[in-house]
Amino acid sequence: MKQRQQKKLSQRLFHAILGGDTAAVTAVLRAGVDPNKLYGEGTTPLYLASVTGEADIARLLLKAGASPDTESSGGFGSEGTPLCAAACWGRTETVRELLAHGADPNRREDHGTGRSPLDWANEGPHPATAELLTAAGATASGRTT
Repeated sequence: MKQRQQKKLSQRLFHAILGGDTAAVTAVLRAGVDPNKLYGEGTTPLYLASVTGEADIARLLLKAGASPDTESSGGFGSEGTPLCAAACWGRTETVRELLAHGADPNRREDHGTGRSPLDWANEGPHPATAELLTAAGATASGRTT
């Protein structure tokens, strides 16, 4: 696929995710967009779906081949792993989808030096999300900064 076409499809994908439009996400994925293609300053589609709590869209992206552990490196507020993003905001259904598709419950942000998903869930506090992560084998890092 040509680079220009891929860029347009990527933009459509991000707008569809922001709008919670599963039909549009499905259409863009069928058109051949790379579900791991970074947008803007380095935000992944799966990170965006995770932080906004779009569990159905996260499922579509994961089924299309999005990597559940790829760290987003977007601007302020758009960096981290999809699982940390979902845990931070208590997006329990999205956390469930990510775990079901192989997300590592102990993968820390900042290339392994930051907080864990369980740290974020506990800080929320989001006890249902923390319980789900703990059941999946997550441990807290003890970091609070």
